[in-house]
Amino acid sequence: MPVPHLTADLSGPIFDLEKRILDAMPTIEHWLRKQWVEHAVPFYCSVDLRNSGFKLAPVDTNLFPGGFNNLNQAFIPLCVQAMMAAVEKICPDASNILLIPENHTRNTFYLQNVVTLQAIMQQAGLNVRIGSLLPEITQPTPITLPNGDMLLLEPIKRSGNRLCTGNFDPCAILLNNDLSGGVPDILQNLQQIILPPLHAGWATRRKSLHFSAFDAVAQDFAELIGIDPWLINPYFTSCGKVNFHEKKGEDCVAVAVGEILREIQEKYTQYGVKEKPFVIVKADSGTYGMGIMSVKDSSEVYQLNRKQRNKMATVKEGLQVSNVLVQEGVYTFESINQAVAEPVIYMIDRYVVGGFYRVHTGRGIDENLNAPGMHFEPLAFDTTCVQPDRTADPDAIPNRFYAYGVIARLALLAAAVELERYAQQTAVLSITTT
Repeated sequence: MPVPHLTADLSGPIFDLEKRILDAMPTIEHWLRKQWVEHAVPFYCSVDLRNSGFKLAPVDTNLFPGGFNNLNQAFIPLCVQAMMAAVEKICPDASNILLIPENHTRNTFYLQNVVTLQAIMQQAGLNVRIGSLLPEITQPTPITLPNGDMLLLEPIKRSGNRLCTGNFDPCAILLNNDLSGGVPDILQNLQQIILPPLHAGWATRRKSLHFSAFDAVAQDFAELIGIDPWLINPYFTSCGKVNFHEKKGEDCVAVAVGEILREIQEKYTQYGVKEKPFVIVKADSGTYGMGIMSVKDSSEVYQLNRKQRNKMATVKEGLQVSNVLVQEGVYTFESINQAVAEPVIYMIDRYVVGGFYRVHTGRGIDENLNAPGMHFEPLAFDTTCVQPDRTADPDAIPNRFYAYGVIARLALLAAAVELERYAQQTAVLSITTT
């Protein structure tokens, strides 16, 4: 299995960051345990990280992770144990779970993820059925995948305020569908537990709100171990009322790009970084790497050609982009077989259960790798992300992956805070309007 290679010089800030994380391991783990008492951890989560050699930061957090099939098979037992812990908190007496996937019937890579997720839950002692939101699924429909796996999609029926498939009555509904197109009526006002909650879907969630929550988490963590929070936290801002087709909102985006670039340059100068700062402009909601561009000068915002405007104007399910996140670009200086790579860390409940490298042979170190042509390499390590080797160098593979697990859990904590804030604001709004 390929071992990830960090091409950057590790004698600078990232080496010191990894050393501080390693030295502070007992303090960090105690602090995180306290956070999970105070905050409700999301059911599952994946976090995209970037390691530039001078900075290690999350750049995206997905609350409906869709790559369980890409995990190292050696760590599936960790997934099963974490799944047991997650379900026991929700419905300890439950044995029936209804899994609702994305509306893909031809994306075999995604469907392999569904099969893997179902298998993990079954090994955790659950009865799992897969219910489809697709209107054309009117009877149980078997789908055979290229690797020989088979899944059975079943039509969902609503009886009163409960969902079922046939005579299967689930205790809880597990969504592996990010609700980008909105929350369908069939999921509204159910008396069953829905995981993650409906407001975790992209119909309501905003990346800018997530990174606002991460700001607070990163600041607290930085004070805990005595580091500059910038080393783990990308600068960002957001712009609304944007229409790339009609060139509306461009001034806001251009000004934001200029401001973020200046802030990055100040930090680069402080730490002696010779690279050229760049910014990522992306839709403030949504997944699948759509609606994203890399910018190194604010003038580029005004110079998009028709193809680039079309790319930025719509995301998953053809939804129009009207709000964008303007985020500090974080270089990735990791590579596998000389191809640019970035780690993606997976968690179930509060436990790191593994991850993989997203690898792209056709993209650069300053580009989005979540794009057609990417492939995945299971994380190549002999121990998990929670078993560092404190006798080895801070940049040794087990210790680097421990650092990845820590930063990913900070993003998970930020997601918990983000969802709490939204629920609180919604409750206040409900009170004031009644």
